[in-house]
Amino acid sequence: MLKINIPTYHAKSVYDINPSFYKKHGYKIVLIDLDNTLDSYKTKYPSERAINLKEKLEKEGIELIIVSNNTGKRVSTYASALGVKFIPSIGKPFKWKLLKAVEQLPVKKEEILMIGDQTVTDIAAANRAKIDNVLTDKIVKEDQPTTHFNRMFDIPIRKSLIKKGLLREVD
Repeated sequence: MLKINIPTYHAKSVYDINPSFYKKHGYKIVLIDLDNTLDSYKTKYPSERAINLKEKLEKEGIELIIVSNNTGKRVSTYASALGVKFIPSIGKPFKWKLLKAVEQLPVKKEEILMIGDQTVTDIAAANRAKIDNVLTDKIVKEDQPTTHFNRMFDIPIRKSLIKKGLLREVD
């Protein structure tokens, strides 16, 4: 297992993280993966719980931005309906497009948190960009076909993280 696959924190789901966690740690912007982190890849429009999450974060002065490897059309439709900024085709696990986006944000890098459901894409990209991150479990059983390959690596990495006690739960 590589260091880039070790998350800063772990949570069962983004919906299990209390908004006070973000405030306590000084996070002002949450970059969040869309597919199987925020909603199913089959979901075209935001679920009620995604809408509620966005509203809770806004009340706390925290901005939600979707970062996804998925295409512009899919991410644009969802993010527009949710009323948030988005960055499609971000190229996770690589950091270049993520770093470029972070440089344009009106906060320090330490005030940004990235959340995703895959160690080999979301967590690796965040760690390469030196952004704190939260690894979540996937929220639905099915994955899109392109993700099946990543899961072949993600599953043993997760097992190793658990065995070595490297999953630090959000507080």
